[in-house]
Amino acid sequence: MRVVEGTTVVDDLDGFVAALGDVGDAHDCVVQAFDARYVAGREHLATALRYAARAHRRGDAIARDPAVEVLLYAAGRRQIDRALAMGVSEGEHDVAVVVATDFPDAPLDERDTGQNDSDTAREERDAERECATAVADLLDAPQSLDAGETFAATDRERVREFFDVGDRELTATDAPLADLVRERVVLLSIDH
Repeated sequence: MRVVEGTTVVDDLDGFVAALGDVGDAHDCVVQAFDARYVAGREHLATALRYAARAHRRGDAIARDPAVEVLLYAAGRRQIDRALAMGVSEGEHDVAVVVATDFPDAPLDERDTGQNDSDTAREERDAERECATAVADLLDAPQSLDAGETFAATDRERVREFFDVGDRELTATDAPLADLVRERVVLLSIDH
């Protein structure tokens, strides 16, 4: 998995989403864009991808489209219309775009670190790299191509509200907000 971060102005939402889909199709990758203010870190997106891929392989997917499945898991919601709040909309946005081969069989952590030396894994990493570069070309101001845990645009209060993380929950645990968000991602797999 790669994450492309940057800023873009979306004048035509359908056109932007179609362009991302075309780039994904050209590289045989899943591509899903998020409003970066809702993203609780790279691991949040990696967890969503992992569980969406697992649901897809098991035949338990909520959505037919793999990119939409990733969005549902990242949002921790089964309803597409509610999950779309975490996606991009028209206007200027800081975005985080997930790029991954089409729900690969190799565990994501092995693929990301290059521990799996098979030709298929190398081809998947190359496809993701090329696709991420093409996605960056679509953004007005790409800031990073998977440079790690940046997500400078994350809005902590917006994340808390979206994922319904209240003061009581935060004080009842010493877990960081990102862990509580990932918990909601995982719980979606249990709920269906």
